[in-house]
Amino acid sequence: MRRQRRKKICLAICFLVLTMGIFVLLQNLLMPKYMGAIKEGALVREYYDSPGNHDVIFLGDCEVYESFSPVTLWEEYGIHSYIRGGPSQTIWQSYYLLEDTFAKEIPEVVVFNVLSMQHGETVSEAYNRMNLDGMRWSAAKISAIRQSMTEEETFLSYLFPLLRFHDRWRELEPEDYKYWMKRENVSYNGYLMQTGVKPVTVVPEKTPLTQETFSDICYEYLDKIRRLCEENKVELVLMKAPSLYPYWHEEWEEQIEEYAEKFGLDYYNFLELKEETGIDYQMDTYDAGLHLNVSGAEKLSRYFGKILKERYTLSEHQDQKLNQYYKELKQRYEEEKRK
Repeated sequence: MRRQRRKKICLAICFLVLTMGIFVLLQNLLMPKYMGAIKEGALVREYYDSPGNHDVIFLGDCEVYESFSPVTLWEEYGIHSYIRGGPSQTIWQSYYLLEDTFAKEIPEVVVFNVLSMQHGETVSEAYNRMNLDGMRWSAAKISAIRQSMTEEETFLSYLFPLLRFHDRWRELEPEDYKYWMKRENVSYNGYLMQTGVKPVTVVPEKTPLTQETFSDICYEYLDKIRRLCEENKVELVLMKAPSLYPYWHEEWEEQIEEYAEKFGLDYYNFLELKEETGIDYQMDTYDAGLHLNVSGAEKLSRYFGKILKERYTLSEHQDQKLNQYYKELKQRYEEEKRK
């Protein structure tokens, strides 16, 4: 009798394990891989493969992960950095990514790009997925999901992404099978390289100002980022990338300047530092001024890296493993530049 009961229990456990295994395999197959044309969705996940102990952590949207080269910062100044960016990353997503980062490491400096202050609401489910699915499960991820979800989304679909992507079997491509179980890194410490060149031929017109002041929720989470840095004795630096579009309004600039002055924060608007950085919008952008290409990112990194090295107290690195890590990263970096 006991033997039959043990046999039934063993069969039930085997069935459960097999079912869970099939579920995980199907989920891995059907979830977007972000290895092809749209690579931005892979950025958040890649952070967990990094060696940690970074001097500088960058937070923000595409203006960050396409504007700074951690390889250049290391080569020129010995600054060990990582960009925790994502497409149309909202400020609350930046905050919870910072919480997630501080659970692994405490850097000396956090650099936050202020463009996301314009978004007082979630942009879209697609951008939510690209910023949140790659996060490891933690209290920070749970809070980020709850704050970010649109009305049509459910928490269960984040817990079990197969519930969201089960219909993707109609859209499966060769890359879904190639990266079914293991994905390659598409970034260089969070930097997504762009090698194309598309010069600015027409400066975009000033877009209408839909809201003069930033939303309360944006200030709430900017305060959270500031306080979290203060609690961990981390320098918070605010910055605006040198992108000509979306348009950065004077009213927004004034609010960031006032906030920085009120709390004693450094703020760098690289739109106003064109000559100092050497950015040339005929050569240093791949999409007519919306974002920088690799040439522009290296110029901006050399300029800002000097400021970071001289103004803030950063670690000196003598770790041979770290040197080897960047040597391998640089080799792949240079190969992509030549493509």
